Amino acid sequence: MRYRRQMSLGSLSIYQRGIRARNSLWAAFFLLGFAGLAWVPRIPEIKDSLGLSDGQFGLVLLGSTLGAIPGAQISGRVVHMYSSKLVIQISGFLLPVGVAIMGAADSVAVLLVGMFITGFNVAFMDIAINAQAVAVEKHTNGRWMSTFHGLWSVGAFGATLIGGLIANLVSPQTNLWIIAGFTFVAYLVSNQFLLPADLDGHLGEPDEVTESKIPLFGKESMVLWALGIGLMAALIPEGGSYEWSGILLQDHMDIGKGLNAAAATTFSLAMIVSRLLGDKSFERWGHVNTVKYGGYIGGSVWGACLAIGIPLSDSHQMWGLVIVCIGFAAAGIGIGPFFPAFNLAAASIPGVAPSVGLARIGLIAIAAYFAGPTLMGGIAEATSLPVAFAFPVALFFVAGHQSKYIKVRELK
Repeated sequence: MRYRRQMSLGSLSIYQRGIRARNSLWAAFFLLGFAGLAWVPRIPEIKDSLGLSDGQFGLVLLGSTLGAIPGAQISGRVVHMYSSKLVIQISGFLLPVGVAIMGAADSVAVLLVGMFITGFNVAFMDIAINAQAVAVEKHTNGRWMSTFHGLWSVGAFGATLIGGLIANLVSPQTNLWIIAGFTFVAYLVSNQFLLPADLDGHLGEPDEVTESKIPLFGKESMVLWALGIGLMAALIPEGGSYEWSGILLQDHMDIGKGLNAAAATTFSLAMIVSRLLGDKSFERWGHVNTVKYGGYIGGSVWGACLAIGIPLSDSHQMWGLVIVCIGFAAAGIGIGPFFPAFNLAAASIPGVAPSVGLARIGLIAIAAYFAGPTLMGGIAEATSLPVAFAFPVALFFVAGHQSKYIKVRELK
């Protein structure tokens, strides 16, 4: 059977194999969002069951950060040495394990273990699927990066929607175990048609010499720091929206269980639309302008809606909820193209292998994705959670400013 499959794949053109890999990547991105954010709609319950304050819960979120940092760093090297497919296969096995452990958490220690494994494999896979996506765009001569990330958003939306709908029917444990089992089986199927090592470009462009390692500081790494800061400014608001919005609605606007997932769901749905249309936006307005105006306009509307909607909920709860959700929708639309654009720029730097460039900005940004909510928890402990949301709103403007460093390699 394996021999026949190899013969069948061998008869396909590079373009056809690229299309198959594109379809597999659609599934991989979807599953990463679905599993990686499976616990988001159940966060308030998990936090309450462990008796944690906002500040304590923020510290617990460091478990994901401690996993994400080595995950991003190791992934770039493993992809460059072997292949992106191998990394995706490994993390496709381990990511559901982390989610299942989080579901079984009856103590902070167990939750931390699950978060570490999940955080490591989210970062480990993220670098690999983005490196594979760059190769797929090359072999199919088409722009798919924003669409891939759109599928991640579809997965994240599915996780928050399902979790919110079944919150009153099943426990967080059952919820997460079902998602872990589904994700495990789905990855086994979808990973079969990814590009192999000889087609995934893990060594860089064949006509140029690329570095497998670059110094952390220095002239050649400055552009990666600039892109990493931009991506960090995009990912912290994303992580904060998912992991703190439910608590914001429940504890500060008195929104009940199930409906407290409305902001995260709205944000996720808006980001889906933005990312699925992102490749066309890049073609029409360019990567720089799409990110710049998304940051400035999205941040302005989000901040204004939070400033109006949260205090309004004291007297008009539903109107306050609607206005806050409009703000989260604006944030989702604005932030959608950020991640694809900064990743494409990191993979387009002359003399740097795509996986290495992606890993460097991933090391900066993915760690921030998990550390940002922890910092928000510290700000919330010192002030309040509504005040803490000013931090991710401000980062929208930073991302817009950093867009000037985006330069994407043209397709040939």
